[in-house]
Amino acid sequence: MGRRGIDIDKLALDLILNDNIDEKKAVARKIKGLAYKKGIFPASINGFYLARGRGETANDFTVPAINLRVLTYDLARAIFRAAKKINAGCFIFEIAKSEMGYTNQPPVEYTAVILAAAIREEWSVPVFIQGDHFQVNAKNFKLDPEKELDNIRTIILQAIEAGFYNIDIDSSTVVDLEKKDIKKQQRSNYESCAKLTNFIRQHQPKGIEVSVGGEIGEVGEKNSTVEDLEAFMSGFNSKIRKGRVGMSKVSIQTGTSHGGVLLSDGTMAKVKLDFETLRTLSKEAREKYGMAGAVQHGASTLPSDAFGKFPEVGTAEVHLATEFQNMVYESAHFPEELKARIYEWLNKNVSG
Repeated sequence: MGRRGIDIDKLALDLILNDNIDEKKAVARKIKGLAYKKGIFPASINGFYLARGRGETANDFTVPAINLRVLTYDLARAIFRAAKKINAGCFIFEIAKSEMGYTNQPPVEYTAVILAAAIREEWSVPVFIQGDHFQVNAKNFKLDPEKELDNIRTIILQAIEAGFYNIDIDSSTVVDLEKKDIKKQQRSNYESCAKLTNFIRQHQPKGIEVSVGGEIGEVGEKNSTVEDLEAFMSGFNSKIRKGRVGMSKVSIQTGTSHGGVLLSDGTMAKVKLDFETLRTLSKEAREKYGMAGAVQHGASTLPSDAFGKFPEVGTAEVHLATEFQNMVYESAHFPEELKARIYEWLNKNVSG
């Protein structure tokens, strides 16, 4: 009798449903081993982004970074199928530090699930997996800055070990807009981001340069300016140890908020996005600092006709999460009984 093939669907399910972290890691290692044999492995987008910063690529494209919070295996499979149809190779799977918690998807699971989906869809090239919003808690930072940064360092180590070779540091939460001097406003931000970047460089695998992103404006707050970027980058670069690579991109604020703005009637408010800020700061990031450009967060709830503008203005990367989640909950295939239970729980526990 011939040897039975490995059931990758079952492996993915075993990984997701196993609550024992050691057993979860064992299944993840098995999936990774299978993926590597097929030429599928986590990769860093750093080299490609820095090439864009040097002007060695076109600027008329934007890389989508997709947060998968639910049905990750199934949605990742769908994304790989769609990518194959249009011969797309440059897209990122990501998950935020906060999402890892409330969706119960630790880095070791998320990476292996994405790789399992790639195997299932017969993907044949490396994949980009990213830690999104590795965010500094402003309240905790105020009480004990180093203790809070140590919390971020812990998740960074877990992420790198799992194959997250793209990490977005978000210390924009500690920007102090009460200070009049812009450099002083950004000081805690660039110092924290530089400390964490140096930590990443110290612990990244040999031969891999992790792509690191920083953030100069917290999503939902005031729009970013060239002066903000200059203040952040001059401070950040002065704190990066000699000979080490800095950032490959920078996230800015242009008028969006995560999840959109929900109105009292249940509809989403129309967002006025400042595309000229994206154009100006992307150009500045490339030409002055050698980065790929600016990154747009909170884009899922924008109207569909807005997305063509991102490549037009040279946006390096756009982050998409909420709409993929909405696709699941609004699907005709979503069990009505389960949806009713969800709304019942929400009305009972979190209604205003």
